[in-house]
Amino acid sequence: MDLIMPDMDGVEATRQIMAHSPCAILVVTASVRENTPKVFEAMGAGALDAVNTPVLGASGTGKGRTALLAKLDTVKMLLRGQARLDAALGKPKPCAHDHPEQQLIAIGASTGGPAALAEVLGALPQDIPAAIVVIQHVDEQFVASFAEWLGGRTQLPVRLAQEGEAPRPGTVLVAGRHDHLVLKADQRLGYRAEPVDYPYRPSVNAFFSSLVAHWRGEVTGVLLTGMGRDGAEGLLALRGQGWHTLAQDMATSAVYGMPKAAAELDAAVSILPLGAIGGSIANRHKKHKVAAERGS
Repeated sequence: MDLIMPDMDGVEATRQIMAHSPCAILVVTASVRENTPKVFEAMGAGALDAVNTPVLGASGTGKGRTALLAKLDTVKMLLRGQARLDAALGKPKPCAHDHPEQQLIAIGASTGGPAALAEVLGALPQDIPAAIVVIQHVDEQFVASFAEWLGGRTQLPVRLAQEGEAPRPGTVLVAGRHDHLVLKADQRLGYRAEPVDYPYRPSVNAFFSSLVAHWRGEVTGVLLTGMGRDGAEGLLALRGQGWHTLAQDMATSAVYGMPKAAAELDAAVSILPLGAIGGSIANRHKKHKVAAERGS
């Protein structure tokens, strides 16, 4: 789907197609970086990804050809459901959750995720006592622009997660590489390539599973709109630790794939419309904050 078109642009076309005849949509535009706001609007409306339009040369193979073909291969893998993460990750060994005052909100999203994330994060207060980590399936080449775009839609500071840093209360960290973002045993974040053949990059399952293995505090796990099943089994693992888990409902999902998979596994404690998720998270962590203040 071209992004810049007369009469009806790619954003509105994507919105109407997803409403009436949903299918996999790859956005192409002359410059993803120069059209960042519209790119994320299109992805929020249900587009899977975006790529620069190839420039044809005299030989018929121009700049951008390889990138476009790689994106199409990824879409094909997603549609065929060939991705398998379990064997590569293994079953995480639960960590002792001995620091309940340490709170983390882990949010996974894919197709339709930018708009959904903007709404959820926009509903969170500036003084929320939890760290927030976002895993959104987005190409590494414009993830910095995505973080900047998202930061303009919430009171909270938003930036890319850096290798070796620890999640901090009141700050939103966005997975910022093609590799998978994970939490390590020292409670710091890191990136790893494995599994290398997994088309969901970065993987929500990889991050959720690492929390089960290493996070010592409390977690609220959230799975938003997206194609496929990434995050569903990870959300179930979070629930298995007694942590609170949420999934977006069918009616408000641009693509009811990932949340549906979570619902089928009974991985979510609550299934909520998008408009209620941010408030639910805020209320839950407000209660944690009040309880902690009373305890001190």
